[in-house]
Amino acid sequence: MNSGNGQHQPGNCLKHQSDHEIELIGQINPEFHKMQKTAVLYPRNMICSCCFVVIRQLLDKEGATILNIKPGEVEIMYDPLLHNREFYTELLAAHGFEPVFSREHQIVEKIKLAVIELVHKAGNVNSMIRNSDYLVERLGLSYAYLANLFSRYEHITLEKFIILHKIEKVKELIEYDEYTLSEIAVQLGYSSVQYLSAQFRQVTGISVTEYKKGGYSRTPVDLIGRQTAPAHPKKE
Repeated sequence: MNSGNGQHQPGNCLKHQSDHEIELIGQINPEFHKMQKTAVLYPRNMICSCCFVVIRQLLDKEGATILNIKPGEVEIMYDPLLHNREFYTELLAAHGFEPVFSREHQIVEKIKLAVIELVHKAGNVNSMIRNSDYLVERLGLSYAYLANLFSRYEHITLEKFIILHKIEKVKELIEYDEYTLSEIAVQLGYSSVQYLSAQFRQVTGISVTEYKKGGYSRTPVDLIGRQTAPAHPKKE
């Protein structure tokens, strides 16, 4: 989500395209806006640019126009004569984007997205800022409150959730074979290679050396934290 690095931002592109579509329709039919309703949906699992594309395709197909889209939140305009808000909520849920209704649930989802952003997408930022400081800055709430809320709604603690994501990132970087283990440790904010190795074995049940031999599966980002079993060899 590094908006200042010149990379393509899916959310911004979708918003600008939708604004243009709405303007054209409004010019053709001045009564368009009077006939439309707006709603904000709060889907889970919006963790990558592919999710944005899928959601746009689903909503477009059913006559909704995206006004704004960002992780965990989609604002739409739709014709109430065709469908209602519940229809679009159920549409997304049927494709893996279950709704988040309460404010506390929304905060928990934002915590998950912030952890994914920090560990998987922010480069070596993890080595320069503490996890707690990053989450406090991103969500504007105290870490104690965030940690307590997270553990109330999830089956693991926030600290454990972050560790699981970091170990999964370690696996990814090991498989890329572009960095030494020392460089990976620095990039992910570990104080030493020994500390990283010990945590890796604790989480996966195997050593880093064993994992490097290959044959072990990785966990999809959206499933991290939902399954906490040790790594298992891939089935042939």
